[in-house]
Amino acid sequence: MPIYEYQCDGCGKVFEEVQKMSDPPLKKHTACGSKKVKKLISATSFQLKGEGWYVTDYKKKPADKEKPAETKPAEKTETKPEKTEKKTKAEKGDKAA
Repeated sequence: MPIYEYQCDGCGKVFEEVQKMSDPPLKKHTACGSKKVKKLISATSFQLKGEGWYVTDYKKKPADKEKPAETKPAEKTETKPEKTEKKTKAEKGDKAA
């Protein structure tokens, strides 16, 4: 169950109360009896930093590894005709013989 912070306008004290999320906010400070209590918005102590459970506890699907991170359009390359090798006189002579 969450812990909620309240401040009493009667005595000025800030106090915490463990309540269900569905419970209505408190309207009375039990310590001093004042009926002027307001619920405070406080920072949560739950933080996800770095490599935590959300990264390491779930196995990635094999399909995720096969997908490229980003698909880029193919670059245009000019194709030049291949040069034919010139045969030396010695190689030409070997075929004639």
